[in-house]
Amino acid sequence: MTASLISQAFKKCKEEGRPALLTYTVAGDPTKKISLDILKSISKNIDIIESGMAFSTPIADGGDIQTSAHRAIKAGINLDETFKIVKKFKKIEYSKPVILMGYWNLILQFNENKFIKMCKKSGVSGLIIVDLPHPENKAFSKKCKKNGITFVQLLSPTTSKQRMKQIIKDSHNMIYYISQSSTTGGKLKVSPRKILEEYSKIKKLNNNKNVVIGFGITEKTINSLKKADGLVVGSAICKEITNSIKKRQNTVTNVTKIVKRLKNKIK
Repeated sequence: MTASLISQAFKKCKEEGRPALLTYTVAGDPTKKISLDILKSISKNIDIIESGMAFSTPIADGGDIQTSAHRAIKAGINLDETFKIVKKFKKIEYSKPVILMGYWNLILQFNENKFIKMCKKSGVSGLIIVDLPHPENKAFSKKCKKNGITFVQLLSPTTSKQRMKQIIKDSHNMIYYISQSSTTGGKLKVSPRKILEEYSKIKKLNNNKNVVIGFGITEKTINSLKKADGLVVGSAICKEITNSIKKRQNTVTNVTKIVKRLKNKIK
């Protein structure tokens, strides 16, 4: 079986001696067309795309991502439209992995088998379901694996070592480490050194799994965390979209600039 696009992306970054850059934007923000234009424009500077499935009550997300989600819902986004955006993007950037990120309720409403089918059809490589923890996610994770979709498990600073071992054992080829106990976009309250100490404990348990760090990563902090396999920037980008709209500036241009700067900091 050929390696997944996600595994290939990590392999390429390791060969280049740098972490993978993952960016998160909400599908449909600020409009369906502009959100697709943003993905097309930033894709040459990022390794893996995380696309948010807009949800009315995103409990794990801070203000910047909530604002993005509300804008997208106002602009008429739903899961069918989200899949359309992914499909259009994949027609242009076939080899760039797309991970959908969101909440379990959306998938339940949509029907989980139909959801997996649509993921395959539109070219989704992976899923992050924020509120479907281990071991409750085991059955769904197996279903994903069977269909060639990476189910990304989450670890946090409060995960016990025993639980960590279990999660890593059951995880696919990518794990997401939440850097601090907060919602997304909070200022980094923990020193990068401390985050990397915790991170290396995870890597020691299984060095073959790709572990990315997310939450609180900005232009200021990204360079100090570049020992990680991958780094996720979300809120900083959603904030840039909001600022561009307020200033009536070109959203695509401004987001592309910030992504370019992030990439330069981890080269």
